[in-house]
Amino acid sequence: MRYLGLDLGSRTLGMALSDKTGVIASSYQVVRHDEDYDSLIEVIRKTVQEKEVDEIVLGLPKNMDNSIGEKGKLSEVFQAKLEDALQIPVHLIDERLTTVEAQHILLENDTSRKKRKKVVDAVAATIILQSFLDKKGK
Repeated sequence: MRYLGLDLGSRTLGMALSDKTGVIASSYQVVRHDEDYDSLIEVIRKTVQEKEVDEIVLGLPKNMDNSIGEKGKLSEVFQAKLEDALQIPVHLIDERLTTVEAQHILLENDTSRKKRKKVVDAVAATIILQSFLDKKGK
């Protein structure tokens, strides 16, 4: 079973893919969208078809007190749109601090600032997806 991990930001969408066994997540790409969320549906549809994705894992940004704010509500709406358009399950998973964790990983690897800016969302999507896969495997 193959999974697609998504980190939905206000200007970019980070994407990660699992291997075909659904065990290991890898960064895939970052798509710029400038708040045109509906345009992302077709990008995701194409990826789902080309990569034979069975399910999607979408990051749910929660506040530190576990409440769901504006960005979290946006992810919930996007989840419903994806499920309706693609007819595959879209799981929401808590993504608190994944971008911070991604920044730390890239800094530890001496990734330049310019390169970090381009890949941080894909790395965050990888963390989101790997977290889901690890929980699923237990």
